[in-house]
Amino acid sequence: MDKILDIDNVDLKIISLLNDDAKTPYTEIAKKVFVSSGTVHVRMRKLEDMGIVKSATLNIDFSKLGYDISAFLGIYLEKSSLYDTVIENLKQIPEVINAYYTTGNYSIFAKIICKDTNHLRTVLDNIQKVEGIDRTETLIVLEESINRPIQFFDKTGKS
Repeated sequence: MDKILDIDNVDLKIISLLNDDAKTPYTEIAKKVFVSSGTVHVRMRKLEDMGIVKSATLNIDFSKLGYDISAFLGIYLEKSSLYDTVIENLKQIPEVINAYYTTGNYSIFAKIICKDTNHLRTVLDNIQKVEGIDRTETLIVLEESINRPIQFFDKTGKS
């Protein structure tokens, strides 16, 4: 928690700009934040060392790669103590792209992507064979209406 106190408005602006587009060159960010590109580089290294910035990612349209089905999967565990084992097994299934340990009805809430309904059925069969999973519920995505990064505010409340 103390590490958050080491962040100032310059750091927040850098994070915000990179959050919008992780490919933005440091020189362009420096111009927008009114610092040198070296300062941006040093600040990014600090944010990485603090564990605030973990990595840069791509926002991929999987449907253009032939993956036409996205689904959320609510996973019920036989026992909550099996969580670590189940997660390690889910990591071996490439179609599982996100998994969260949750409160509520499900122990794990996961997102999967598949090429078609036959592929989905195969993936679900593989997931349901994982030792420790009691049952699953599948929610097929019809449309992704919002997919955006969080908007950061500086310490004065301005974005």
